[in-house]
Amino acid sequence: MSTSRISEARKRVLIRACTNCGGKELVEDRTRGELTCRSCGFVLKDRVEDHGPEWRAFTAEERNRRARTGAPMAIARADKGLSTIIGYGTRDASGRTLSGATRTTIYRLRKWQIRSWAHSTKIRNLKDAMNEMNRLCSQLGIPQSLKETAAYIYRKTLEKKLIRGRRIDAIVAASIYLSCRIHHKPRQMDEIAHEAKVDRRSLGSAIRRILLFIDMKVPSPSATDLLPRISSDLGLRSDTIRRAVSLIDVARVTGLTIGKSPGGIAGAAIYIASILEEDRRTQREIAEAARVTEVTIRNRYKQLVKSLKVDNLDQAR
Repeated sequence: MSTSRISEARKRVLIRACTNCGGKELVEDRTRGELTCRSCGFVLKDRVEDHGPEWRAFTAEERNRRARTGAPMAIARADKGLSTIIGYGTRDASGRTLSGATRTTIYRLRKWQIRSWAHSTKIRNLKDAMNEMNRLCSQLGIPQSLKETAAYIYRKTLEKKLIRGRRIDAIVAASIYLSCRIHHKPRQMDEIAHEAKVDRRSLGSAIRRILLFIDMKVPSPSATDLLPRISSDLGLRSDTIRRAVSLIDVARVTGLTIGKSPGGIAGAAIYIASILEEDRRTQREIAEAARVTEVTIRNRYKQLVKSLKVDNLDQAR
């Protein structure tokens, strides 16, 4: 690299404040290619480099047609999206019909490609696991970012050889459960076990095994993290949700949430907030949304009311 290019690169890195007034609020105008200071209007650079593509696209079809790169690598796919698949078409790239000898050759190549792909035990395991993960994430409404983390956890489990003697769907369900906890969007074990069609004991055993042999930080589920999903299922107002969040925060500071189920604490806080804000929901509705029993809601409700000394609750009821 020449000296002039090195100096330009250093300028791009070092410009963090205005040389005229010392302000740090810099505005980059890509249409004019200028870098200006918002405080005094001084132009720091008038030839800002554009690192984007040299072509323009106004629709998704144009963008895909003009792009010169493929799809990004995806951990949630067994081949990470990097393999090539021989298609089943009978025409070439120019649209001409393939001859019989060429179709026979392509058929033979496709058959051996499928055989070589399914030859490795690890690849077959990943293929079945990723298919099950896609199904389970679709059933639970898990976003793509959480699914990528779950796929990463499953691949680590496969590398550690922790899957021997265990069902693939149980390990997949455990990976999704841990991924939801890592992203502070926890799902309850009963919900995941029901959709994965595995019993709670097998799911809990798989979770403990992953946590024991794989080094990763998984935060404990909290009642505050469960509130968005429960309140969405119940259709609560925003002021009711805010009151429930404040009740959970006070309960956590006073130590009432220690050793208690997050679903029960969240359900009891929502029940109290719905009474105070006149956005009432029955204990049965809250218990079904929180995946706990009505007895748990009543017990946590009594503890919260007694310890937090909620005023005017009896009159509101």
